Amino acid sequence: MREQVREPLTAITDVFRNPGLGRVNLALGGSETGDWAYGVAVSIYAYLEGGATTVGVLGVVRFVSAAIASPLTSTLADRGDRKRIMVGADLVRFVLVALATLVVAVDGPALAVYAAAVLATLTSTAFRPAQASIIPQLARHPDELTAANVASSTIESLASFLGPAIAGVLLAVAGLEVVFAFNAVTFLWSAAVLARLEVPDAETGDDAGAGPPPSTAPPEPTPALVGASEPVDVLVEPNVAIDLEPVSAVLADALDEPAKESFLTEASQGFRTIWRSPDLRVVVGVYSAQTVVAGASLVFTVAVALDLLGLGESSVGILDASLGVGGMVGAVVALVLAQRGSLARDFGFGVFAWAAPLLLVAAVPELWAALVAMVLIGLANAVVDVNAFTVLQRLVPDEVMGRVFGAMESALIGAMAIGSLAMPLLIVTVGLRPGLVIVGGVVCLIAVAAMPRLRHVDAVALAPAGLDSLRSLSMLAPLPLRVLERLARSSEVHRFAAGATIFAEGDDGDRFYVIEEGEVAVSIGREEVGRLVAGGCFGEIALLRDVPRTATVRALTDVRCRSLSQDVFVPAVTGHGGARAQAEQVVDGWLGSV
Repeated sequence: MREQVREPLTAITDVFRNPGLGRVNLALGGSETGDWAYGVAVSIYAYLEGGATTVGVLGVVRFVSAAIASPLTSTLADRGDRKRIMVGADLVRFVLVALATLVVAVDGPALAVYAAAVLATLTSTAFRPAQASIIPQLARHPDELTAANVASSTIESLASFLGPAIAGVLLAVAGLEVVFAFNAVTFLWSAAVLARLEVPDAETGDDAGAGPPPSTAPPEPTPALVGASEPVDVLVEPNVAIDLEPVSAVLADALDEPAKESFLTEASQGFRTIWRSPDLRVVVGVYSAQTVVAGASLVFTVAVALDLLGLGESSVGILDASLGVGGMVGAVVALVLAQRGSLARDFGFGVFAWAAPLLLVAAVPELWAALVAMVLIGLANAVVDVNAFTVLQRLVPDEVMGRVFGAMESALIGAMAIGSLAMPLLIVTVGLRPGLVIVGGVVCLIAVAAMPRLRHVDAVALAPAGLDSLRSLSMLAPLPLRVLERLARSSEVHRFAAGATIFAEGDDGDRFYVIEEGEVAVSIGREEVGRLVAGGCFGEIALLRDVPRTATVRALTDVRCRSLSQDVFVPAVTGHGGARAQAEQVVDGWLGSV
């Protein structure tokens, strides 16, 4: 158990050793902490200016406007430079909140403060999809992608705890305008950190500094292989995780659009991509169901503390703090669970665990039960957020990822608004405790019903078999994570009996091979010129130079190889500068040694 916990903690630490991911998370930490402090300040300002009704109306306007704007602004993440979009959004929000600070300081019109709050919310809808979409470009392998999302979730949970606390201190020693100014400074901090971010090219992966540098050590010579296996000695296993159509094929159809589209058509692509993929539909649908509970929590947290438990106003803060504590613990739990290889199913369990504690509070209206429920909800929330984002980042093509996240954000905001409106109605019509049972019970049933499809998502979303074997090769290591995963999914497994000829000198070359088990001998003419064991590769010369096989390769022991076809291997290697250079070194090294 200690080792299971140590590895996730090490993974989070490693995220900050990646310069790109470190900067993204540092920027997020600053702006999120400021946002939470600002949320407290703007709510108090609205309450002082117009009472509870004004607070509610401002919240609804911000929710609705964000839900409408998100699909539109998220299009920028797919059309432009994501780093510039994030920096630009930070600078715009800095200006808006700075202006609001001045208005509050001089006791100016409240409408200007509300307008700044709404516009800042709208600007945020461009920042978040760009941030979610840039993380896969910065991550160097699947585990780091998950760890990066865990780090972001941990930071958000910590910000939800620190932001209000900082706001409380600043309100006690200064005033509202100081809290506003604090938020403005955090946006400036975020922009400054992101300005130095180096991002790999989305298509080629040429970088940036986000990925590991190409190896400077000369590669070991690897012979080129050639050919057809003897049928009696060879078992070929296609690398197919499931017998259903992969989500990538579904998304490829979804992206088959005319070359020239209107902006609205382009902006709606995120919704259409989600709708056309059953896997994305279930993930976004279940996530939205969980967010209904999140919206309801804005109401029932206060109602539970003041009405059900009969406690004072300070108890609301205690329950919110318990939620934040659960979130920080949940981040580590999410990484531990990620080792099980069931991201989507754990996401479903997380949604179930989000809703089930409401049944506990309804059954046991005691403070201890409410505290336990809030910690569990916070823990589950971290698992849900981390897994949902990781699954989508692994399923969705880069060219539409920003819009998919924008569409999802729109759906989540809408679901949250529904929850915040539905809970008061349930309290008025059936009462608080039955209302908790209805909301919690319905979402639990949705999570259970979605489990079969979530199992299917796991078969597609997780790192495919053979990824580590391909990534260990010097010529393939520079390729972006997405390209490596695509290669691994298209690979096939071959088994050769001892003594079998894998291919012969002069054969036509059609596949590239990586040895996963066993040992092979490489011969030119009748002379053996080398041997290769697990981790070695062969067959690249015939494919890259378009020549017949230059050597004969024979299995000395039972051999297990993973292979890539010529039409998959050649475009991937030759289309990427770093991989092409490494491959040329390998080929030149081998040809120069014979």
